[in-house]
Amino acid sequence: MRLEKCWFCSSTIYPGHGIQFVRNDAKIFRFCRSKCHKNFKMKRNPRKVKWTKAYRSLHGKDMTQDSTFEFERKRNRPERYDRNMTEQTLKAIPLITKIRHERLKKHITDRHKPGKKKELERDNKELEQDINMLPKKLISNEAAEKTKVKVKVKVVQQQTEDRMEE
Repeated sequence: MRLEKCWFCSSTIYPGHGIQFVRNDAKIFRFCRSKCHKNFKMKRNPRKVKWTKAYRSLHGKDMTQDSTFEFERKRNRPERYDRNMTEQTLKAIPLITKIRHERLKKHITDRHKPGKKKELERDNKELEQDINMLPKKLISNEAAEKTKVKVKVKVVQQQTEDRMEE
């Protein structure tokens, strides 16, 4: 079973699905659905359309460089497998999938870090500007905590005659 890739969005096309367009120079374009075919006919660039794989990889949204992608690479030469090699390959597939998912999670969290920092800064700035809109109870507690200045004062206890008698 041969699985093709959509020319526009790079998704997988299963046998019996999709549309095939053959240009005058015999170049074949395969599309997974009519959405991709229509965008191709409108001469849209897949690198500028936000939902395509090309856009996501170009703008750092998806992982593009990883050693686990080497296993999915298309090979034009048929490989000879013996029983041991097949067994090792089948055992390695779940492990490779697990590694890829972990790396993808890490990539996503690393991608979100700068945005979260900016969001926190923006929220703090907004709070400073609009602090007068908050109820007085909240402001007094927050302001008291922030504006409390600790001053060291020496306290000298003087003993009076009254205390000494007691």
